[in-house]
Amino acid sequence: MSLQSLVFCPDEKIVRVLRRVLSDLEIAVERCSDADSAIRKLTRQRFEAVIVDCSDEDVASQVLKSARFAPCNKHAVAVAIVDGTTKLRSAFELGAHFVLYKPISSERAKASFRAVRALMKRERRRNIRVAIEIPVTLILKDGGQQRAVTSDLGEGGIAIQSSQRPKRMGPMSIQFTLPGTSHVVKCMGEVAWENAGRQTGVRFVDMSPETRDRLKAWITNHSPESEQDDPPVQCKLSDLSLGGCYLETNSPFPERTRVVLSMRIQQLQIQAEGVVRVMHPEVGMGVEFTQKTTQQREHVEKFIYTLTTSGGAPPDLLVEPEGFDNGELTALDRNIDEPYDPLLDLFRNKAELDTELFLTELRKQRRSNPDSVQTGVSAET
Repeated sequence: MSLQSLVFCPDEKIVRVLRRVLSDLEIAVERCSDADSAIRKLTRQRFEAVIVDCSDEDVASQVLKSARFAPCNKHAVAVAIVDGTTKLRSAFELGAHFVLYKPISSERAKASFRAVRALMKRERRRNIRVAIEIPVTLILKDGGQQRAVTSDLGEGGIAIQSSQRPKRMGPMSIQFTLPGTSHVVKCMGEVAWENAGRQTGVRFVDMSPETRDRLKAWITNHSPESEQDDPPVQCKLSDLSLGGCYLETNSPFPERTRVVLSMRIQQLQIQAEGVVRVMHPEVGMGVEFTQKTTQQREHVEKFIYTLTTSGGAPPDLLVEPEGFDNGELTALDRNIDEPYDPLLDLFRNKAELDTELFLTELRKQRRSNPDSVQTGVSAET
């Protein structure tokens, strides 16, 4: 099944460039020149991307909001086309994930849409549900156990049906075996939705990378809609701290994208997870490491230790998206006792600066912390 995009743009010249670029990336285009027809299509058809010309911000906002409120398109990747006078933050406030600046060239557009396509594929795969009935054991917060049966299974969670529902189903531990394998899935879960028919949707939380990879592979093998993800994006590490890093790439992922960083130095390969906190089109992105579990913290520590003891050898660093942060990671690890981290402070408090001003601040903190990883080091490769 090909990827589908809706393009709302009255400018024929821009549309021609987009058609050429999207065709090269095997993304089909449904073009609308007026807002009413775009909104009608968004309520009736499914698109993996919605691309909107923001010359009229009020009209653009209506179209983007329609995508968000349409059940079939609420997970679509939103791309805003803006002129040079529009602030990057303003485009994001309209609901965009990516921004393309006018005048649009084929080369610049293709660099941005490589990241767009990777997210389009991941979001579509994340929402694939495999209808299947398998037994599940739930261990509730009070220590009680409950057995249930799934009605479907996806990368992000399961729908279950049980003979009785606890009055208060808070955080829980989930355990089940992937059908046809000996792989036991164990992770935390939380209720995402409930209905009157004793069905409950449970979202997976804090799943280990190994378990996540096995689940992804199983979904891929059992879904006719599934397809291979795009190759990871190659990046250059410019700044590093215990809490995050800044990566240079002409195809950055948007803010709130959950990512997996894979690094190889000689024969050693390690991974770390994070969330994009700052994004500068065609320049790079700031990633805050996810450290909610012991395993995630260990991965981050190994990631940093390997980088800082490699003798200056540049690592092969790849980044791939895992989908958009659904909100539960916005406060990642803002523990009152956490050590001060200048790089994270920059991500958290100066993300709204224009690209050049932000990069100037990045260089300042790099000069002020030239050696110490412990306090928010900048490590150039």
